[in-house]
Amino acid sequence: MKTLGISIYPEHSTIEKDKAYIQLAHRYGFKKIFTCLLSVDGDKEKILAEFKELIAFANALDFEVTLDISPRIFESLGISYNDLSFFAEMGADSIRLDQGFTGQEEALMTYNPYGLNIEINMSQANKYLDNLLSYVPNLEKLTGCHNFYPHRYAGLSEAFFLECSKKFKAQQLRTAAFVSSDNATFGPWPIMEGLCTVEDYRDLPIDIQAQKLFATGLIDDVIIANAYASEADLKALADLNKDMLTFTIELYPTITALERKIVLEEAHFYRGDISDYLIRSTQSRVKYKNESFKPTATPDIKRGDLLIENERYGQYKGELQIALKPMKNSGKTNVVGRIIPEAISLLDDIKPWQNFQFTEK
Repeated sequence: MKTLGISIYPEHSTIEKDKAYIQLAHRYGFKKIFTCLLSVDGDKEKILAEFKELIAFANALDFEVTLDISPRIFESLGISYNDLSFFAEMGADSIRLDQGFTGQEEALMTYNPYGLNIEINMSQANKYLDNLLSYVPNLEKLTGCHNFYPHRYAGLSEAFFLECSKKFKAQQLRTAAFVSSDNATFGPWPIMEGLCTVEDYRDLPIDIQAQKLFATGLIDDVIIANAYASEADLKALADLNKDMLTFTIELYPTITALERKIVLEEAHFYRGDISDYLIRSTQSRVKYKNESFKPTATPDIKRGDLLIENERYGQYKGELQIALKPMKNSGKTNVVGRIIPEAISLLDDIKPWQNFQFTEK
């Protein structure tokens, strides 16, 4: 099951504000919380007590809580990888190793008696996962999570993100990645120019960022990395259909009632004999073959336009299409709307035979 998550950084806020944020996220169905021990500085006993109180509050609302740590934190807190009782006593469900050990230690940690998940860093161009797997970990307790990047232009390329993610999915491991909220103001570090995994997603609307991650089929959990996202952000993510690509659209005044019904109410899938120019959803032309589709607005076509063939196209009338490239319009195609500019990049993510739907802006 795909889930949504938030992040909290207790050392940079107050318990009251964090609890209010957790409560709000719970109201919108969020299930995961990411928090970070890497940036903890100051009175450790006080900070850890605050973490423990917040984790208990989150656990009571059925959140799964992940603590981000590294070998340096083990040393700083006097903890051995052979004894993870410290994290269990804090109430954590998972510990994420931002930096790993040799692979053997991580494998041993997956057999801890507390049932803690061991989450490893997915954003690495090396054989780390292969090496860890050679030590026969408990795969039921091994998961992966990408990094986030507060420095603009430092995030992962989309191609590298996909390459890394495929390695984990090939082992059927649960995976996570981060999106960024424009409304959030802080993260774990002083610099924060947005906080995302994939650089090209940094400035997209938060729901489009999440859709692009889910659309890969490689990411199970999408987490807002910075705090605090607005209630509008949480609602936008909560309203997502995580299992179906959804294009946000604007419909033109010239659209007919039947065309509107086809766009918004009929089921759509991307026909498998693909074209460079069109995504074709053909069932509407079968269902409504006896209906009238008069020519309406037939301007030349741009990428992202929503098209319905009119009766001048004979047996194609009633077929819904999405334009992938600019095209001349022969007058046989009604342009009934368009995908909003912020969502156009989702056209790069849809695959042949994939189901999709539309929602009106």
